[in-house]
Amino acid sequence: MRFATLAFAIATVLPLAAGAQDIDKVNGTAEVAAGQHAGDIHSVNGAVRIGDGAVVQSAGTVNGSVELGSNAQASSLHTVNGRLALGEGSRVSGKIATTNGSITLDPRADVAGSATTTNGSITLDHAHVGGGIETATGDITIGENSRVEGGIVVDETHSWGWSNNRNPHIVIGPHAVVTGTLDFRREVVLDVSDSAQIGPVKGAKANIFHGAAPSM
Repeated sequence: MRFATLAFAIATVLPLAAGAQDIDKVNGTAEVAAGQHAGDIHSVNGAVRIGDGAVVQSAGTVNGSVELGSNAQASSLHTVNGRLALGEGSRVSGKIATTNGSITLDPRADVAGSATTTNGSITLDHAHVGGGIETATGDITIGENSRVEGGIVVDETHSWGWSNNRNPHIVIGPHAVVTGTLDFRREVVLDVSDSAQIGPVKGAKANIFHGAAPSM
C-alpha cells in the first residue's frame, strides 16, 4: 500500500508540470531551481540538474548526467552517455534509462517503471524500483531494505572489449526484496543476503552471505 500511495501522490503533482515551460540547451547545463515547476528538460552535450523539491516532466540529455534532487519529481529520466542520480525521497512516475552510465538511487527514491542501462552499474540504497532492472555489463547492488518488482535481467553481450572479460557482480543486500525472476543471460557473481527475499533464479547460483555485505 505504501508504494501505491506514493504513485498516487506523483500522479496528482506531475500534471502541474505539464503546462510549465520546456527548457532546451545545446552545449550547456539545463537547470531547474529548487522548488520550481517546469515541462520537458533536455540538453545536448550538457548535464540536466533538477533542484530539490522541483517538479518536471521528462528530463534527458545526449552527453551528460541527469541529476534529480531530493524530493524532486519527474515522469521519466534518460541519457545516452552519462549517469542518472536520484536524490533522497525523489520520485519518477515512469522509467529511467541510460546507455553508457551508472544509475544510483538514494534512500527513499522511488521509480514506478523500469531502471535500465547497457554499460553501467545500478545501485539502490533503501530505494524502490517497480518495473524491473536490466543491464548487460554493470554491477547491481540492491542495498539494504530496498525493493525491486519485476525482477532483474543481466543480458548477454555481443561486442568485443574489456567489458566482456569481467563478470558482473550482483548483490542483494540485507532485508532487500526482489520479486519476479532474476534472469542472468551471461555469467555473473550473485551474492544474496540470508535475510533477503528473491524470486526464481535463472543462469546463476546464489552465494548466501551473512552480515552487512559479502566478503570480498
